Amino acid sequence: MLTPQRHQLILNLLKQQGVVKLQDLVSVTESSESTIRRDLVELEKQNLLKRVHGGAALLQGKGTEPTIVEKSAKNLQEKRQIAAFAASLVGKGDCIYLDAGSTTIEMIPHLTGKQVTVVTNGVNHLEILLRNDMKAYVLGGMMKASTRAIIGNVALENIRRFRFDHCFLGVNGIHAELGYTTPDPEEAFLKQAALQLSGQSYVLADHSKFGEISFAKIADLEEATILTDEMPEDTREFYEKQTSVLEVVKP
Repeated sequence: MLTPQRHQLILNLLKQQGVVKLQDLVSVTESSESTIRRDLVELEKQNLLKRVHGGAALLQGKGTEPTIVEKSAKNLQEKRQIAAFAASLVGKGDCIYLDAGSTTIEMIPHLTGKQVTVVTNGVNHLEILLRNDMKAYVLGGMMKASTRAIIGNVALENIRRFRFDHCFLGVNGIHAELGYTTPDPEEAFLKQAALQLSGQSYVLADHSKFGEISFAKIADLEEATILTDEMPEDTREFYEKQTSVLEVVKP
């Protein structure tokens, strides 16, 4: 089978299944494992798929955005581990920005007793902040129903009134060359502002976010420290050269 034919077959299978195992591709194409591995590397370089452990996965659409409910149900244990680690970086009396998101919200219970001041654009964060009796400010602006985030020009004007010791951001994609991205440009603008207004900036992302690319760029890799549960081994060295990466120590 010629290389273009193999590539097209791989992509067709991915479109049908979403995720394909390496051994299945070897069987279907009647090729060697080393040949399929080279194919996957080449297709990933073309941003046509994402290599995962044991195979390949279809990239999400650049404008596709899961709802907060969908995000909350995915990789929950990993998100909780990342959140607990992130909260340990916050000192007593710090002023922090918590971005709307399914990982940042898990930080809140770990911040009790630290006498922190929180600014957030996360609608779902509010009840938990109140429940934990924490000093908090919520940005004004337009409420986005799907992600429960407050965005827009009013939110941008509001956030520029503050300065933060740390900001903790969620993203939809982390790419070795294209940086941090998210589907919505208005959310990207707000995340950019938080980065600029913070002494230390962190991106909280489980392993599934690596290699993904969304529509709107937030920042280059070096502009934030990545907090994650697991790095992709094949690109670990590149990411570590571009930015600081802190991996959660598994319990």
